[in-house]
Amino acid sequence: MDAFSGLVFFAYGPALAILWYFYHADRYEPEPRRYVLGTFILGGTLSVGIAFILESFLTLGGAIQPLLPASAFYVALVAGIVEEPAKALAIRWPFKAGQMDGIMDGLVYGVAAGLGFAATENFLYGLGWGLGVTVMRAFLTPLAHATWSAVIGVAYGMKAEGKMTSTASYFLLAMFLHFIWDYYAFMSASVPAYNILLIFFIILNLALLRYFLLLGQAEDRSRLWYYWFKRRDGL
Repeated sequence: MDAFSGLVFFAYGPALAILWYFYHADRYEPEPRRYVLGTFILGGTLSVGIAFILESFLTLGGAIQPLLPASAFYVALVAGIVEEPAKALAIRWPFKAGQMDGIMDGLVYGVAAGLGFAATENFLYGLGWGLGVTVMRAFLTPLAHATWSAVIGVAYGMKAEGKMTSTASYFLLAMFLHFIWDYYAFMSASVPAYNILLIFFIILNLALLRYFLLLGQAEDRSRLWYYWFKRRDGL
């Protein structure tokens, strides 16, 4: 395997494997594959492109200087504020297309958008810093981005079924989780003890994904009659 093939494999392979797991975890009414893969692709193209442009302007400067010095706090804050709404644009595609009707749907599409974003981000990091960086990130950032986007996806899923009217609090939670992860990741480069907090955040991400998965499956089981009538009527 040459270096470029390895870069593609480690950037996209783990993300697609995680997506496969969540897609098949939606047992009662699986989402259309074209929408799931489309959300993954949008997360890895449109969302990454928008985030790259905005972050370049806000942290590296363009025609004007950055708003604040590029400290760990500021860069992490910009990442959270910019990247989560950018990934939400990918999630809004199936939402606007009427493909969401519950928590599980929102989880699948949120995970898809986050994984697409993480995969392309890891690919670009590898192009700039080498295959080793992509391999290291392949075991960390896909699940992290998937979790943060899942928070927003679940919010859209609940909004679609009329359980909530505003997704603002979920956006804020996703941005905060993203910010706090990036901040301590940056700080751990100079203070290795912060790696303990990163381990805690990894466990927290996994716990949130597990919680949403169980919540979505429980909701789907409670609506088996709805899915039966829907299939019977060919909807």
